[in-house]
Amino acid sequence: MENEIKRLLAAVVHPETGRDIVSDGLIEHIASAADKTTVVLRFAKARDPFAGKIRKQVETLLQERFPQSQILVVVKEGGQPPRPEPKDSTTTGAIAHVIAIASGKGGVGKSTVTANLAIALRNMGFRVGVLDADIYGPSQPKMFGVEGYLPDAVQEEGADRIVPAESMDIKLMSIGFFIKPTDALLWRGAMAVNALKQMIHQTRWGTLDFLLADLPPGTGDIHLSIIGELKINTAVIVSTPQQIAVADVVRGVEMFRNPNVGIPVAGIVENMAWFTPQELPDSRYYLFGKGGARKFAAENGIDFLGEIPIVQSIMEGSDEGRPAVGIDARVEKWYRDIAGKIVEKTVKNGR
Repeated sequence: MENEIKRLLAAVVHPETGRDIVSDGLIEHIASAADKTTVVLRFAKARDPFAGKIRKQVETLLQERFPQSQILVVVKEGGQPPRPEPKDSTTTGAIAHVIAIASGKGGVGKSTVTANLAIALRNMGFRVGVLDADIYGPSQPKMFGVEGYLPDAVQEEGADRIVPAESMDIKLMSIGFFIKPTDALLWRGAMAVNALKQMIHQTRWGTLDFLLADLPPGTGDIHLSIIGELKINTAVIVSTPQQIAVADVVRGVEMFRNPNVGIPVAGIVENMAWFTPQELPDSRYYLFGKGGARKFAAENGIDFLGEIPIVQSIMEGSDEGRPAVGIDARVEKWYRDIAGKIVEKTVKNGR
């Protein structure tokens, strides 16, 4: 498929150089699946006046050739494209649905929500995996109590495969298994993207009903890379009720809604919605404001998936490597309700 796309794009000529964009080395990356095609173009000039025109030509050619496919053409400017590397066969073929868990900013409990949603889906009878794609702050090894895990490499059909950790019947792969806690902070974008590609395509995922991808906060190269490498069926946005957190949700929503991305947003989860002391079970204290994420969802035509309060078992479970859904019936109910809505949107709606 990649060679076919290159032959197709060889018809696109840069007006200034007079050479086609394939020979000129402007194609940095190609990723293609049955219903999604991504091409990354990198121009040497910081502001190439022909970048927009060429991008449009590429989009048109790809859409005509693959009318049933979602087309994403990403333009990067400045610097030379890296030397292309041979693309390994992917291990994601038996994953039925991929759900991206995202947030506009850090500190809203996105990783905690991911881990507990994974357990809730498992409790519903699904086969579940978690990809910890939060390169700069991998939390899932701690969430599942497998911080000391060292992945093995095995040979399958002549290719190296990485054996994921398994905890509570969840398959888990994280950059945290390969580095010291402080090392990822020193990585440049290209290093992080390459590591992610390897984790996505070489992990021995096996057959999964759902793979939850715990994304870094905000938007950037990591997100574009995952969008290009994985067929993401839907996205879930995590926020707190605080107005500043809700304001940052806009960026995440707009990224997925961008016509060139076209990933449906299943809805918003409002985490840390309220606090109820154990000695006052009928009282609710709205420490971070009230209903900010719910209001944003209503005003922007996005489904509101549910509220998760501050509960001691959730905090203790995260610290002890036992997601609270597995040990607290109250928490399990909240997350099961949210998980049920996500399943309905991804499975029953044909996504």
